[in-house]
Amino acid sequence: MKKININQFWVKQYSIHGIDVSHHQGDIDWEKLKEENVQFAYIKATEGSGHVDDQFEDNRRQAQAVGIHTGAYHFFSFESAPETQAKIYIETVGDLSGQMIPAVDVEYYALGDAKMPRPEELVDSLQRFLDILEEEYGKKPVIYTTYKFYSRYIRGNFSEYPLWIRNTYYPPLDIAGWSFWQYCDEGRFEGVADQQGDVDLDVFRGTKAEFEKFFV
Repeated sequence: MKKININQFWVKQYSIHGIDVSHHQGDIDWEKLKEENVQFAYIKATEGSGHVDDQFEDNRRQAQAVGIHTGAYHFFSFESAPETQAKIYIETVGDLSGQMIPAVDVEYYALGDAKMPRPEELVDSLQRFLDILEEEYGKKPVIYTTYKFYSRYIRGNFSEYPLWIRNTYYPPLDIAGWSFWQYCDEGRFEGVADQQGDVDLDVFRGTKAEFEKFFV
């Protein structure tokens, strides 16, 4: 059954648009993305305690060169200590002055429900990771998550942190206070030779002045 997507109509009310990318997108022509009104990009930097995305530095450098605002995100692992995950992130991204606040992607992955941490364990581990990044960069990181994960782990626990919610079917009207919304996972740009075929599209909920608060 074809997915009916009303998000393309809904996002017209927002003026600040962006994407999030990793090595899966292959070589990116950032100049063309700038021409297509991509204003910010969250770029995958690290995952767990031992993985650095091999396209991170090139993507960040090239995006910044054409005037696209950049942020670096970390894919959170349930199998690694939060301290070592924070360490590899900080060592990889370095000084973030003038760049967007750190982001952590926390969601289900191919681990199996039986191996998933209990809510209290996840909250404690993620909080330790967030605390280290906040101490390093002086800003609370933004938390990216899915509806299912938000309902089980995030809701009611991290209300002081900016929220980046994924919903590619309909607007997240039932979730209060979100700052970023990943509204599409099938975006197409001439400047992206995506090895997987699609690019994630995002919007910021707020004005330009409010957006400026999301920088280190």
